[in-house]
Amino acid sequence: MGFGMDISVETKVGKKRVIVIPKVIADAVKIHEGQRVKIMAVGDKIVIEPIRDAIWIALYGRKIGRVMPEEIEEESLREQEKPFEK
Repeated sequence: MGFGMDISVETKVGKKRVIVIPKVIADAVKIHEGQRVKIMAVGDKIVIEPIRDAIWIALYGRKIGRVMPEEIEEESLREQEKPFEK
């Protein structure tokens, strides 16, 4: 699952082939109501993959660096000092 814990839950396919993702599974992969997902057929399996937006990535995604507010302010000041180009 990507978060270090494998969970298996049985559920039933409803009318119009609707499948409800059990709360324990949704919580484990951090998906919520209204979130978009990608559904794929891989061999004889169905894979449902959450589509992560920028906010989710900022909160939960793998961190590749750290930017401090002071660094953002310094960069902003440097950019504002550059001559205005049309």
